[in-house]
Amino acid sequence: MNTQVNAVPESPLGSQAAAAVMSETRPLYWSIRRELWENRSIYIAPLAVAAVYLLGFLISLFWVPRSMRGMGAHESLPPVNVLAMPYSHASMLIMLIALLVGIFYSLDALNSERRDRSILFWKSLPVSDLTTVLSKASIPLVVLPLITLAITVALHLIMLLLNAAVRLVSSSGTGVPWAPPLFEMELVTLYATAVMALWHAPLYGWFLLVSGWARRATFLWAVLPPLALAATEYIVFHTSYLDSLLQNRLYGFAAGAFDLKDKNGVPIDAHFIPLAQLAPGRFLSSPGLWIGLVFAAIFLAAAVRMRRYRDPL
Repeated sequence: MNTQVNAVPESPLGSQAAAAVMSETRPLYWSIRRELWENRSIYIAPLAVAAVYLLGFLISLFWVPRSMRGMGAHESLPPVNVLAMPYSHASMLIMLIALLVGIFYSLDALNSERRDRSILFWKSLPVSDLTTVLSKASIPLVVLPLITLAITVALHLIMLLLNAAVRLVSSSGTGVPWAPPLFEMELVTLYATAVMALWHAPLYGWFLLVSGWARRATFLWAVLPPLALAATEYIVFHTSYLDSLLQNRLYGFAAGAFDLKDKNGVPIDAHFIPLAQLAPGRFLSSPGLWIGLVFAAIFLAAAVRMRRYRDPL
């Protein structure tokens, strides 16, 4: 008795497309994982700062009843802003540490593999220079913001639970508001994290380019030339356009991404920014954002070419 099995042959076009996708994404995925393995400060530094801040917050909880009774001392601020202060301070601190980690990682990313001559090994693998540079650029632009957001949200939740536990045990402040609108604050944190990553993209691109070009002292080569040009402009032309441009690239995202004034034109307190004060449309349509992204792409393309032809140190 013969049994015939009709098998549907796999489409060669489908298999080729799947193989192409796998061949493009897997080297990038494993390259990013390699960066995390070799640079543990990417997540250890924010975690350490969060742990230290949590310890300080836990110590401050012993003064919760006194601080709640003294909330009237902040008469110039709404109560929600006073409640949000420790949470917003935690967010700002972790974001600042993440920015510093991203800067120093970018300055060392391409230089370290030339310094320890491991670039010879990595170039022997079937991983292109473009994939390598993109994996390194994705750390400060994608991975580090995600880690920062996860640590910030976890820290806020732990702070909220500790605050509730201490108040429950001490039976203090009954009927007094004690928790800020945490969900709204986390949405603002998510938005601010994405805004900072996009706005600082040209800085990370520039640092990666300098990391692939300079033989040593990458921080000085990345910082001193712009500062020297700014000083020369001020001495020769008595203007400070370049200095203003550099300052705007560091923290100018706030004016474009947030409405920092209320309907009456009065500046709002940054400890608690309502969702109504977010301005994503204005930020995404600002010329400074897109010009910065263009320069980031130029710097990354130059870094790819630099890695292709630079020799080990």
